[in-house]
Amino acid sequence: MSQESFIYSFVARGIMILAEYTEFTGNFPAIAAQCLQRLPSANNKFTYNCDRHTFNFLVEDGYAYCVVAKDSVGKQISIAFLERVKADFRKRYGGGKADTAIAKSLNKEFGPIMKEHMKYIIDHAEEIEKLLKVKAQVSEVKSIMLENIDKAIDRGENLTVLVDKTETLRSQAQDYKNKGTQMRRKLWYQNMKIKLVVFGILLLLILVIWLSICHGFDCTN
Repeated sequence: MSQESFIYSFVARGIMILAEYTEFTGNFPAIAAQCLQRLPSANNKFTYNCDRHTFNFLVEDGYAYCVVAKDSVGKQISIAFLERVKADFRKRYGGGKADTAIAKSLNKEFGPIMKEHMKYIIDHAEEIEKLLKVKAQVSEVKSIMLENIDKAIDRGENLTVLVDKTETLRSQAQDYKNKGTQMRRKLWYQNMKIKLVVFGILLLLILVIWLSICHGFDCTN
């Protein structure tokens, strides 16, 4: 960014300009003053385009902060400048001198301060742009997360039903598992009984056969 990126700046209470700064000639102050007359009073940010320049405004708590910049200067950079000017102005004059100051009575004091802020923003434009991109990404992620939370809340009833169904399935699975274990044990006992019966029959047959053999050969002698 060049030193000519910012053309004109002012701070106003209502529609009364308390301090302004520019190093350029032209009708920028007159156009900015006309825009000020038409600004909504609600706290907000506004940007108007005119003759390859942007007229950027930050309105907050009855005060308006303005900067006229070349249209090559990004809107967010201009707003960053206004935020910096606002913070400094409120720190110096908030709740005191600014509330009773007359038109342009703070030019001598705050005009040079606005010049310093212009220089700072111009010299650090690249760093500020990177920071603004990061903030925008964080804001976007935050918005997406909040949107997902809202959707989840909207689906709350369905989620509750799903949880209930999941719990039911889990309970049923546990019942099937228990019944399976009981069935395996029952079959094992039945198999053991059958084996014992078969084993007993075999022993009985062996005994009968042995007795028969002994009778035939007179095993008592």
